[in-house]
Amino acid sequence: MDIFQNMDWMQLLYCFVTGGIICVIGQILIDKTKLTPARILVIFVTAGAILGGLGIYQYLVDFAGAGATVPLTGFGYNLAKGAIEGVQQYGLVGAFIGGVKASAGGIAAAVFFGYIASLIAKPKMKKQ
Repeated sequence: MDIFQNMDWMQLLYCFVTGGIICVIGQILIDKTKLTPARILVIFVTAGAILGGLGIYQYLVDFAGAGATVPLTGFGYNLAKGAIEGVQQYGLVGAFIGGVKASAGGIAAAVFFGYIASLIAKPKMKKQ
């Protein structure tokens, strides 16, 4: 049981609450607006990229860890961070390859699990 003694319980709480708040915002957008889940996805990724590019999202990552990096906003942040690092390393072309390179694992997982979900789930259109 040594693993429980070395665990930072406050960091775990920050992670859980921050990720939960991001998910609650998404759920409110689904329930209270006519936005489709795809549009909400784009809004979250774009918000994460903008906040990451401005350096603001880094504070949330430092505070909440995986609670900020796992949701879609964290994917946008990772894209922006990779693009900035790519520009510093490769110049202008790095803006295009840096984000994809930094997010390759997430992109591959999204494609794989999206494919698996498409085999299992039966899609429905949102009522207007």
